[in-house]
Amino acid sequence: MRRTKKRLNELLLDYGLIKEQDVLKALDIQRQTGAQLATILIEEGYVKEEDILGCFCRYLSLPALSLSKFKANEAIIKIIPEHVARHYRLVCVSQIANRLTVAMSDPLNVLAVDDIKALTGYDVIPVVSRLSEITEAVDRFYHHKVEAKPESLFDDLVKEISDEDIEVVKNVEQVDIGEVIRSSSEAPIVKMIDALIAEALIKRASDIHIEPYEENIRVRYRIDGALHDAAILPKKIQNAISARLKIMSNLDITQRLIPQDGRFKVRLGEREVDFRVSVLPIYHGEKVVMRALDKANLSIGLEALGFLPQAMDGFQYAVSRPYGMILVTGPTGSGKSTTLYSVLNKLNQPEKNLITIEDPVEYQVEGITQVQVKPDIGLTFSQGLRSILRQNPDVLMVGEIRDFETADIAIKAALTGALLLSTLHTNDAAGAVTRLMDMGIEPFLIASSVIAVGAQRLARNICSGCKEPYDIPQSVLDRMDIELKLDASTIKVYKGKGCEKCGGSGYRGRFAILEVLIINDDVRDMIMKRCSSDEIKRYARKELGMLTLRDTGIQNFLKGRTTLEEVLRVTSKE
Repeated sequence: MRRTKKRLNELLLDYGLIKEQDVLKALDIQRQTGAQLATILIEEGYVKEEDILGCFCRYLSLPALSLSKFKANEAIIKIIPEHVARHYRLVCVSQIANRLTVAMSDPLNVLAVDDIKALTGYDVIPVVSRLSEITEAVDRFYHHKVEAKPESLFDDLVKEISDEDIEVVKNVEQVDIGEVIRSSSEAPIVKMIDALIAEALIKRASDIHIEPYEENIRVRYRIDGALHDAAILPKKIQNAISARLKIMSNLDITQRLIPQDGRFKVRLGEREVDFRVSVLPIYHGEKVVMRALDKANLSIGLEALGFLPQAMDGFQYAVSRPYGMILVTGPTGSGKSTTLYSVLNKLNQPEKNLITIEDPVEYQVEGITQVQVKPDIGLTFSQGLRSILRQNPDVLMVGEIRDFETADIAIKAALTGALLLSTLHTNDAAGAVTRLMDMGIEPFLIASSVIAVGAQRLARNICSGCKEPYDIPQSVLDRMDIELKLDASTIKVYKGKGCEKCGGSGYRGRFAILEVLIINDDVRDMIMKRCSSDEIKRYARKELGMLTLRDTGIQNFLKGRTTLEEVLRVTSKE
């Protein structure tokens, strides 16, 4: 097969098999759900399965491989783990020397090819098969329709480690560091960590939790904001796993009694992902949490984060201003950093000087000067800001405003010609104003510098693979504490019943809910008068038409994007 940069949607358009507006709709669904484009096109009725098959065969000059009568060689089939076969809709059909022949529903999926190569170590030769036949073949060859138990991915690797390989030392102060280094570099441990990270990325996990207990080690992935069990590992490899991850993160493997923070970078196919690593000493060893920071999320643009048009317009207005302060508020894990980095990515142009000061640096982005706070040597937010202002920044991002000194310098920077982006921990947008006052900032400085505040939450999308309509009782809608009165007989609502695609949760992927408060002249007057956040919010809703977090969540519920339960989970009463 010749290497090509053509994509399925481009081929279908070239051959006149689909309309451009249908492609755009399918790509929008793909951005929201993460599903394969071929699956979406077929499920939405835009093209037939035969059209896609013929398109690939014609373009790649390959015959179609029928799997309906294919006789499986179990050892060859299972070279590719089941979760990978199901995720990418493919089946391994033969293995000769260091080459795998793989039947694929989308042979142009370079990411799938590279992921298989990274996981197995084999070169991949794609062939074309029907999507329906591959789905049936995966069920038939792996003997069941439910994904294997989480720990099965690591069973073979664990078996390679004998009891003599690693000595379990219960007194942490007597650990043989030389032995730990040796065991952490052995092939089974290296392969296990690589497989664990690869599986987490394939499953779209944002965090990997490795938690030691008295008898074993539990591995969990955080997917769409919720933790899921991934594997149970034997206690005997605990020290080797910790040491391996510390080595990867440039941490001190001899230090086991204090917390440590580090980072490393991995490449999986065409994806480059930074991992931020936190090691915390606990009673039964060291808990390791790895947070995945995928740069691909930054290049999708603000438009793809899921904001409703009204909130998007307000945010775009603020970003287009040459100077002033834009704040994004919300709890940890609400996507504040991703939103601000998406703004920075949009503003990242050669004629502008962009500088960030963070603790820690979340994403490493080319073209942006990034400063890591180091309080132990005196490089605090306030001290770093003073030095940064001497470098004449056009756009400045402060990771978080935590105290009066940082807030004071940041506001003065916004008043002297820089566009300043930062975050605060408040429940809503109006609360950011009173939070700054509580820190000791004078109202006239807030009114003069802040141009917009956004409060953000992340809500889960209903899985497109099992999305179905359902009837909601009118009594439930009547209990909703919102101004909009809903009639159960006139609205159509959806939920996910649970499937393999979403792991039975009914949800797949997340989108951002944003409440945007634009600081106009009237709001500035209210700030000068020290009005409460509730008064500012009531004015913004009535006079500016601001949609609160709950209002925005309800709008997405009515659009069929998420469920009422999810809206109630991530937003609070007004």
